[in-house]
Amino acid sequence: MTPLTKHVVIVGGGIAGLATAYTLQERARAAGLPLAMTLVEASERLGGVIFTEQVDGFIIEAGPDSLLTQKPWGVELCRTLGIGDRLIGTDDRQRKIYLLWQGRLQPLPEGLMLVIPTRFHSLLRSPLLSWPAKIRIGLEYFLPPRVAAGDESLGAFVRRRLGQEMLEKIAEPLLGGIYAGSLERMSLLATFPRFRELEAKHGGLIRGMLAQRKSMHHPAPSGGRQATSMFMAPRNGMGEIVEAISARLDQVTVLRGRAVQLVLPHHNGMAEQPCYTVHLGSTPPLQADAVVLATPAHVTARVVEEFHPALAAALRAIPYTSTATISLAYRRADVPHPLDGFGFLVGRHEGRRIMAATWTSTKFPQRAPAEHVLIRSFVGGAGHQDLVSLDDAALVHLAREELEESMRIRAVPLLARVYRWEQANPQYVVGHLDHVAALEKMLARYPGLFLTGSAYRGIGVPDCIYHGTRTAEQVMASLASVSA
Repeated sequence: MTPLTKHVVIVGGGIAGLATAYTLQERARAAGLPLAMTLVEASERLGGVIFTEQVDGFIIEAGPDSLLTQKPWGVELCRTLGIGDRLIGTDDRQRKIYLLWQGRLQPLPEGLMLVIPTRFHSLLRSPLLSWPAKIRIGLEYFLPPRVAAGDESLGAFVRRRLGQEMLEKIAEPLLGGIYAGSLERMSLLATFPRFRELEAKHGGLIRGMLAQRKSMHHPAPSGGRQATSMFMAPRNGMGEIVEAISARLDQVTVLRGRAVQLVLPHHNGMAEQPCYTVHLGSTPPLQADAVVLATPAHVTARVVEEFHPALAAALRAIPYTSTATISLAYRRADVPHPLDGFGFLVGRHEGRRIMAATWTSTKFPQRAPAEHVLIRSFVGGAGHQDLVSLDDAALVHLAREELEESMRIRAVPLLARVYRWEQANPQYVVGHLDHVAALEKMLARYPGLFLTGSAYRGIGVPDCIYHGTRTAEQVMASLASVSA
C-alpha cells in the first residue's frame, strides 16, 4: 500500500459483506481511488446462510433457495456478475401452496396476496375458514383505518383488519414462517410496511388491492422487460452467486477461518487516520481507515463492546431464533401426493413439529434427477428452537414422521441432509425501526464505522444485497470526505 492508499476491513463474508466488498471494489476502481480491502470471515467458507450442495444429481440448498424478483437487487447483481443468463424461474404452473389443516393438506385460497384476498369466490369456497370468518374478512372493506401512526405487532394488525381466524389459520403460518417468528411480537412497520401504506392511503387492505388492480389495467409501456417468475435462482443453486462474487474480488484480500475479536477506534472516534485497529486474535492486527461490520448483531456486539458498551447492549437487544432444514430425496413413485404446488405450511394450532415443507423439485424441477423428488422440511423458530439441538438422526426421523403423517410417504429416503442455523434469524419486534435508528445515531459518533446485514432493515437475500451496496456507497463518501 502506498501512503495514499485507504484500507477498508469488512468483517463477515455472508451475502451482505460480499455485496459490500464487490460494490466497494468496483466503485473505487471507477473513481480511480487507491483502495485496499480485507474481508475477514470466521468460517472456512463464504456465503453465510447461502450454501448449496450437489449430491447424486440433487441440488440441495441449506439456506435461501431463491431470489424474490419483486425486490430486484438480487437479480440485478446476478446480471452485473455475468450470470444473469443462468437464472431460472420457478414452475409457476405449480404455484399452489397448501396448508396442513386438521391433519390434511388443503390448498390456500387462490388470489391471496399474502393475507389480502383478491378472488372472493375462491375464499368463499375454501374449507379452511368458517363462514363467520369469511364474513369478518369481507367486513374489512368497511372498517375505518387506524388513526395512530405508530408501530404495532403484525398479529394485532391482521386481527384488527381481518379477524382472529384469519390470523391463526393463514397469517401465522404464512407470514410468521418467513421470519421464523411470532406475529404477536413482529413489527408491522419493519416487516410488512406495505400493509400500513394500503390502510393509510386507501382506507384498508381490500380497498388498496382493488385500487391497485384498477391501475394495473393500464397497458404496460412497450420495450420493457418481459415478466419474470416471482422467484428465480441460478441453475446450480444459490451458491453460484457466492462463487461469482468471490471470483471477482481481485482487489480484496480474503481471510477465511479468522474471527475478529475486537475493533478499537483511535482517540474515541476522532479523525486521526487510520481510524481503527481490528484485532484477529493470534495474528497481527489490521489497521483500517474504515470498518464494515457485516456480522449478526450479537456477534457485532462482542466486537464493539470494549469501546462502546451501550452500542453493544443495543445490538444484543435484537433477538434471534434458530432453525434447521432437513432435505430428503425420494423416488417419485414412492411419493403418493401429486406435488402440484410449492409445498405446505403448518399452523401452530396443528401441534406439529415442522413449520413448513418445500417441494423443492416442483418449485425448481432442475433440483432433482428425472423421476425423483426433493422435499425440504423446516423446524425451529419462535417457540420451537429446542428442536434444532436434536442430532441429525433425530431430525431426519422427525421429518420422516411428519411427512408420513401429512403426505403418506412411507419409503426410506434415498439421501438426507440436515443444516442448522443457530441464532441466525433476526426478529424484527415491535419498535424495531426506532431501535435501528437509535443504533445509527450511536454509530454516528464513529466516522468510518458501518453496520450492514440482515439484522437491521431487511432479512432477505435481495435486501442484504441492497444494503450492502448502499453501505459501500457510504464508505466511499466517508473516504472521500476525509481525503478532501
